[in-house]
Amino acid sequence: MTYDQFFEGLPAKEMWGERIYITGDFNYPDSLNSAVELLDQNITRGFGNRPAIFYKDKRYTYNELAEIVGKMGNALRKLGVQKGDRILLRFPNNPTAVALWLATLRIGAIAVMVMPMLRARELSYRTNDSECLLVLCDAASIDEVRKAQPAMDTVMKILICDGKDDVYESFEDHWMRESADCKSENTLRSDIALIGYTSGSTGDPKATVHFHDDVLAIADGYAKNTLHPTEHDIFSGHPSLSFTFGLGGLLVFPFRFGASVALLDQFTPENMLKTLVNYKCTIGFCAPTCYNMMMRLDEKGEYDLSNLRLGVSAGETLPKVVYDKWKAKYGIDLLDGIGSTEMLHIFITNKPHDVKGGATGKPVSGYVAKIIDDNGTELPPNTPGLLAVKGPTGCRYLKKPERQAGYVKDGWNIPGDVFLQDSDGWFYYQCRNDDLIITGGYNVSPPELEAVINEHEAVKESAVVPKPDELRGQIVKAYVVLAPTHKGSETLAKNIQDFVKRELAPYKYPREVEFIEALPRTDTGKVQRFVLRDRAAKEVS
Repeated sequence: MTYDQFFEGLPAKEMWGERIYITGDFNYPDSLNSAVELLDQNITRGFGNRPAIFYKDKRYTYNELAEIVGKMGNALRKLGVQKGDRILLRFPNNPTAVALWLATLRIGAIAVMVMPMLRARELSYRTNDSECLLVLCDAASIDEVRKAQPAMDTVMKILICDGKDDVYESFEDHWMRESADCKSENTLRSDIALIGYTSGSTGDPKATVHFHDDVLAIADGYAKNTLHPTEHDIFSGHPSLSFTFGLGGLLVFPFRFGASVALLDQFTPENMLKTLVNYKCTIGFCAPTCYNMMMRLDEKGEYDLSNLRLGVSAGETLPKVVYDKWKAKYGIDLLDGIGSTEMLHIFITNKPHDVKGGATGKPVSGYVAKIIDDNGTELPPNTPGLLAVKGPTGCRYLKKPERQAGYVKDGWNIPGDVFLQDSDGWFYYQCRNDDLIITGGYNVSPPELEAVINEHEAVKESAVVPKPDELRGQIVKAYVVLAPTHKGSETLAKNIQDFVKRELAPYKYPREVEFIEALPRTDTGKVQRFVLRDRAAKEVS
């Protein structure tokens, strides 16, 4: 792959968010391989026999993980993977996912990690958009890959892990016979390491491109200066490694500092609490909804969280009432923060012993932020406006120049969130500037969901809006106009919900379906979403 091909699809450099380095934490050499920094350096520091991963009844040291990663890297090279090739990784949070991600970056390839919940159409879109040549998938979730394969235009080979299949080869049969001595690729700090997908309010998911120095910057900015981790910390949480929130908190952060991670492949409040207790975890990563669920389950205080020193909250704003209840119950700070897939991780946060309930926080070390109006003019304190941010990471959309132009203005990244900043420098989240629905920490794009609902034979058209919910923050509600030959019923509503679950990741389905005669529209025919949002909100007021 040539240099130009490696970076094909990126916006012109003048369209990137300006990357600034205002502290000394980001002085990286030009030659930089983030997988080597996250794994090999821990062995060099004498941490080889320390635990890297706890998973169920297994424990992997850094030495053991390095051996697996080396074998996997050699196997990938023998399969023909070269520097710059994209590999789709579809796994739950388990050691295989971690090792494969590190092996991919080690040989200079690009990791495209996706959730096991995604359906065939979502998988084929991502493989084609990112031009993946290879798909590696957990055997338990191979069925949707099988369905997607005919529509995967660039994929040359599909392999399964942690199981057997009658059609696809086992990757274990390749890597287990390889040598563990795998020479790392001489990548540059500005070479692409990963592609992460985000959902917004404009339909198709957007691919965000991140370099090897971005991977380290989120650890050396946020984790180092906010969490102050050491090799004795044990991280855990529920976010998928395919989300940059989970990738940072459960892989990059612990490995950057020689710490450990206790992986949880399936979230329930009980599983999360047991994991925190059994492994004596010290730092947790969860969405606010999940902290709330855990408190409800642990009503009698039967779970000993005395080892937990910090909880990190992101994915949706942390309600002050949840923070207050958690602090009162466990005596532990929950650090609210906001980040984005475009910026790779959190850029505004509360800090230990400097927490203000209800506030999102202040800029992470290395970042600067301000509040602007639609023209880019900075607004005075206590005035709501658009958040603008700069730092050592920045937005780079793949093949989306028009979206890039909307996200980056004069070098500032504009995530689309409305905030206000008080006179003391605290940032307070107000709302989204678009129609994105955040439910239980997951992002749902209304246009994407509406397009699928409208494919149902009984549906004429639909509009999807958030409805306030005490547990999840918001739920997805669909207002549906039926075709003339169909009549609304509970059975039909469930049929539509099941249809969506088959076509999209299950978390996206509308938890409520209401049939209406017509969608409210402007004189020019545009759906008035605010009317439906207000209608849904009044149902719970």
